[in-house]
Amino acid sequence: MKKIRITDLAKPVLSEVEQRLVDSAPEVTLSVDAALKTASERTGLKDFGAEDFEERLGLLIDSELAERESRQNTARLKRARLKQAATPEDVDFRHPRGLDRALFARLMTGRWVGDHQNVLICGPTGVGKTFLACALANQACRQGCSAFYVRLPRLLPALAIGRADGSYAKTLAQLAKTDVLVIDDWGLAPLTDESRRDLLEIFDDRHGTRATIITSQLAVKHWHEAIGDPTLADAILDRLVHQAHSLNLDGESLRKKGKPQWPEATP
Repeated sequence: MKKIRITDLAKPVLSEVEQRLVDSAPEVTLSVDAALKTASERTGLKDFGAEDFEERLGLLIDSELAERESRQNTARLKRARLKQAATPEDVDFRHPRGLDRALFARLMTGRWVGDHQNVLICGPTGVGKTFLACALANQACRQGCSAFYVRLPRLLPALAIGRADGSYAKTLAQLAKTDVLVIDDWGLAPLTDESRRDLLEIFDDRHGTRATIITSQLAVKHWHEAIGDPTLADAILDRLVHQAHSLNLDGESLRKKGKPQWPEATP
């Protein structure tokens, strides 16, 4: 992207003394789009020439920083591949599903990500587990963290293919360095021995270094049985459950709210 010196942009409105000051200052660059946008907005004000130099310079720098953060966040969300464009502002607390509003508000602060903890979201189909997981991941992206969404029924076959084509180690490394990994639809199908070992590798890499979100229709107390092998189940859940926050949901499916209503036929 083409760059310009912020001091060059400011020269037309600087006094002679101010210009001598900035000529000796370190070079600061802005993207042309952001700088011209801010300059055009400010020159539309009649008192532009009367503003303090520091304020004018600060406005340009603030605008550039905001533009950069917006571009970076857009890129993070694109890489995250979230299933739903969910945001914290869109979360419905009115629907009776047992969502702990206080806990969810604490999760919105992002501290759990920095502390490398996990979030387990359990409940019947249609109560918004995926939406809440994506909202948490979206918030993490806003706070500068990387995220990635994947359904477990697709992750495990992809890892199996990776063993054959040589991409297995690379995929594990990418998952290990992702700040917030969202694994959706945990426990939908029985696991093979190979799948159990894959999960152990993933959670062992992430334990104490990254944060993970799991959604499941099964309550956590049934996960050990669902994994199958008692020894591997102990190892997996030990790395996943003990440093976790639980959101246990219940109630009717939210999808019923979108059910089409057909007019009754008149006799």
